[in-house]
Amino acid sequence: MTYTINCRGKLLDLSQPVAMGIMNINEDSFYAGSRSHQLHEVTARAGQMLAGGAAILDLGGQSTRPGSVQVSAEEEASRVIPAIHAIVHHYPEAVISVDTYYAAVAEKAVLAGAAIVNDISAGDLDKQMIPTVARLKVPYIAMHMKGTPETMQKEARYHDVVQDVLDYFILKLEVLRQAGIRDVIIDPGFGFAKNMEHNYQLLNGLHAFKMLNVPILAGVSRKGMIYKLLETTAEQALNGTTVLHTLALQQGAAILRVHDVKEANEVIRIMQYAQQHLSRD
Repeated sequence: MTYTINCRGKLLDLSQPVAMGIMNINEDSFYAGSRSHQLHEVTARAGQMLAGGAAILDLGGQSTRPGSVQVSAEEEASRVIPAIHAIVHHYPEAVISVDTYYAAVAEKAVLAGAAIVNDISAGDLDKQMIPTVARLKVPYIAMHMKGTPETMQKEARYHDVVQDVLDYFILKLEVLRQAGIRDVIIDPGFGFAKNMEHNYQLLNGLHAFKMLNVPILAGVSRKGMIYKLLETTAEQALNGTTVLHTLALQQGAAILRVHDVKEANEVIRIMQYAQQHLSRD
């Protein structure tokens, strides 16, 4: 499947999988290795990710891990906007996405230089988000979640998690198209209002989402579905992450949202090479 998305005039080709590097401008994200606080740390980490082959840098000003406490739009903006300015100054060709569910933060971020809005609530937590993204004319990553990060794990109930999330996106994509948003990426929301079994059912059924004809993002990097299963920690979950990235690519993921860009790109390169040679046999 051939996909391209328009990122402030730069066409990003998603016909082959790419890595999105996670940059958390906060002190509360579940994996400490992804956190940056000072602007020199932000630019250094951005440089490392770009050198490792990151196609997108995803900046978030608050943690959305299970049980996290909400941060105001003003506080979130005060964290991410200077970081976006710094990255744009040092790396003007970088494609930046802003990880926010606040329409006001999304607008400020795009004006500062971000090219994509990544919303864990797909517009459900701020009713101004969808019209704002439509007006800004930027690609939109819509993720499935129930409740809020603080309450979502109490909402982890499904008849059939793959079918239920698929049905959600069928309706959501129609809403987004009616609003005028042209470039949409879907994220099934691993770990967001899903338990361990739900996460692996979703991963195994990820290919079903290809029927929607939009790029699929898989965000499994170092998550609890890995380290809890292996009885270890997020810091020790890189090997398990690589396994899940391989499975996600086999299932049709176009974007891997990752903490470890170089390693994720190695998975992508090996998978591409293997698939090319398998197709010749």
